[in-house]
Amino acid sequence: MADASPTGEFTRDSRYISTRITEDGRDGYPVEPGRYRLVVSRACPWANRAIIVRRLLGLEDVLSMGIAGPTHDERSWTFDLDPGGRDPVLGIERLQEAYFARFPGYEKGITVPAIVDVPTGQVVTNDFAQITIDLSLEWRKYHRSGAPELYPEHLRERIDKVNDFVFADVNNGVYRAGFATGQEAYEKAYHRLFDRLDKLSDLLARQRYLAGDTITEADVRLFTTLARFDAVYHGHFKCNRNKLSEMPVLWSYARDLFQTPGFGDTIDFVDIKRHYYIVHANINPTGIVPAGPDLSNWLAPHDRDRLGGRPFGDGTPPPPPKEVVPAGHGAV
Repeated sequence: MADASPTGEFTRDSRYISTRITEDGRDGYPVEPGRYRLVVSRACPWANRAIIVRRLLGLEDVLSMGIAGPTHDERSWTFDLDPGGRDPVLGIERLQEAYFARFPGYEKGITVPAIVDVPTGQVVTNDFAQITIDLSLEWRKYHRSGAPELYPEHLRERIDKVNDFVFADVNNGVYRAGFATGQEAYEKAYHRLFDRLDKLSDLLARQRYLAGDTITEADVRLFTTLARFDAVYHGHFKCNRNKLSEMPVLWSYARDLFQTPGFGDTIDFVDIKRHYYIVHANINPTGIVPAGPDLSNWLAPHDRDRLGGRPFGDGTPPPPPKEVVPAGHGAV
């Protein structure tokens, strides 16, 4: 869902399906255990947010998850990781089928994350920003005991403000640099990205998490970009002023989250690299996937607990994951 302007600037098509799954079902889709399937790819940072939030809130037994492979063609994400190349619940080979089931000839992007209504096989929404908020607020009845408040009412204004500039300058900023087709557009995006990372470093030098002393939706959104930074964005997207591992505060912050249950155990570095380096043939026409970087440093001590804070607030860490990243695909 992207294009380049005449000036070479990357623009993201943000026309997502705005239907929501809510407690009162006002859009025709009430929250119901077992009715919906969250379709993701572990490669995708936007989908990774939903994977993390679902796990932190303990919704695994309420909202099933289908995992698409790391690569796709111009048509759709595919379920090539599953036996026979079909999602075992939806029975489809391509996510496109769920979109077409509701919107025949759907012309916008077939994106993940997407939530599909299992009885009808129709996509409900792919609005990635709203999906995670709704998992926190609309699905509250089904949260695990000890689930954290990722979008607490008293912090929402602060979280929303952080989310806005993190999306514009960082989450989408790496894409604006990587997909720029003009030198000026690239450098504009590059400087905007690193100026924001410097400001985030200043903030996180004083407090453990983006909105204060507990993990919130804001940390989830920044983390999925940071987790991909050295493996992909630094080289592939030319975001190369510094590696994440050369930015001390952000690197410690990212390791702190990575080592927190629910974050690092969702990261599949193999799928991440395969996606970017194979799918983006215009940037990497050889399709060669880098062998590095070394991942063992993700498990190094982070020393962020000196700032205090309570990662899960009044809640507790999630239990071990039900859907496990394949052996050899995470940090070693």
